[in-house]
Amino acid sequence: MTDFAIGRWEIAARLGFLPVGWRMAQTRTLAAELVRLLASIAAPVYVLDDERRVVYANRACGSWLGVAAEELIGRVCSFHSSPIVERLDSIAAGICPPPEAFAGERLRGVVSAAGENGKAVRRLAEFIPLFNERESCAAVLAIVATVDLPEDAVATADNSGDAAAESAALHERLRSFHAALRGPWQLDRLVGVSPAMERVRAQARLAANSNVAVLIIGSPGSGRQHVAKAIHYSQPAAETGRLVPLACASLGTELLRSTLSSLLGRDGGAVDRSAGTLLLTDVHELAAEVQAELAERLARDPARLRIVSTTTGLLEDRAALGEFRPDLICALSTIVIHLPPLAERREDVPLLAQMFLEELNAAGGKQLRGFSPEALDQLAAYPWPGNIDELAEMVRESHERAEGAHVATADLPPRIYLAAAANRRPRRDAEPIDLEKYLAGIELELIQRALRLAKGNKTKAARLLGLTRPRLYRRMVQLGLEH
Repeated sequence: MTDFAIGRWEIAARLGFLPVGWRMAQTRTLAAELVRLLASIAAPVYVLDDERRVVYANRACGSWLGVAAEELIGRVCSFHSSPIVERLDSIAAGICPPPEAFAGERLRGVVSAAGENGKAVRRLAEFIPLFNERESCAAVLAIVATVDLPEDAVATADNSGDAAAESAALHERLRSFHAALRGPWQLDRLVGVSPAMERVRAQARLAANSNVAVLIIGSPGSGRQHVAKAIHYSQPAAETGRLVPLACASLGTELLRSTLSSLLGRDGGAVDRSAGTLLLTDVHELAAEVQAELAERLARDPARLRIVSTTTGLLEDRAALGEFRPDLICALSTIVIHLPPLAERREDVPLLAQMFLEELNAAGGKQLRGFSPEALDQLAAYPWPGNIDELAEMVRESHERAEGAHVATADLPPRIYLAAAANRRPRRDAEPIDLEKYLAGIELELIQRALRLAKGNKTKAARLLGLTRPRLYRRMVQLGLEH
């Protein structure tokens, strides 16, 4: 690791972050001197201002990143690993320091550049905060090692302390995940390490490489439409055509006919995938006449159009009730993808939470490192009835509340830790209801009330209750009122 044997004030002064009172000529001389010094260093060096913009990069930095150093100037670096189409923005994200560096902490972290075949190359970097005359961080100087990190050393390279270690590991894991899934399949949001998600990704790849009908089954909020979009956008737009979503709950035969005519053309048959994809959301809600129309069109023009459908449960169950056509089930389900609820793949929650947090970072504004270990424990214990959609909303709320570099338990919405507290309390078994005893108690109270009103006269009490005197007397004996 290359380092400088000069103090933070001298570095700040030479970069132009000077206390009031320094002479302009002296400022220019020192700045020019340091620029010459940094330019001659073999290690990549760059500087970000307090708005995370690159204000300096030496030639070694540009060479390592594969761009002219001047192209980096002015680029904003955000702490995230989300895939980015624009190359320079992607490069800037790869070299962003952890958010703590802009709070004045000197630390080390992992930065990355695209290597051969697009594979990420990681190196260790030293991040040195530069302070202004008010003792606030005005910039961050980054000095990058000249050797690449071995793959097995990336997760443990961060030295920012135990509180940030898990976030750093999740960040690198997510970066590796996105890099592995980037490319022809566009499955980068199908994040998860659970066997269930491995199966989903394998099925999505199979569907993406074919033109057969796909049925996606999952509970609300589980990401059904995202999987459908990933399948459609797996190939360039020129090959895939349009994605046309139709909400089946309100779909009529006329709209279906016009949509199919638009996709298939006047002759009724598309010659290749460029016709597009018809996305039928909540296909189980199709009206009977629309089911008949769709079944007839698919029987007439098989394999002419890719259809991806989503549903919340097995269509066979609806067919058994006479609510769905069995022949249409066969036509829509060549490949069936089951999305598990989030509660059944809790091992994916930390990585998904980190992904949603970094997507908020990528949008600009507040930058967070991740979640505290205690917050992650709370997330793992929550049942997630709203699945991934609920997790994404929870992360958004927590991101807004957080004041430090990490989301703490106090930043989580109250429903998260209230659910955890409720789970810690032992549940009491429901007490059985003795119906005969309950009704006898009500009868006893009514008889006693009638006797009071009748001042003990059983004949009058029987009349008030609509009973004969002998029947009232028998009930009084049975209830212990007469001996």
